[in-house]
Amino acid sequence: MIGVLIKEYLTDHGIKQSFLAQQAGLTDQIISDICVRDRKVSALENYKICKALELPSDYFVSQVLE
Repeated sequence: MIGVLIKEYLTDHGIKQSFLAQQAGLTDQIISDICVRDRKVSALENYKICKALELPSDYFVSQVLE
C-alpha cells in the first residue's frame, strides 16, 4: 500500500523514480519494486524516501493508518 502512495505522490508532483532513487541513495530497482510491485518498504527505506522528498518521516505511513 505504501508503494502505491509513493507512486501517486511522484506522479502528482512530476518526479521521476530515477530521481527519487538518486536523492534517497537507493537503487532504481528498489524504487521500481516499491512503486510497481508494491513491495514492503523497510523503515530505513521509508525514512530515506521521505527525507529525499522533504516530507515528514511518517507521511506515507500515516496515510495507510487512516
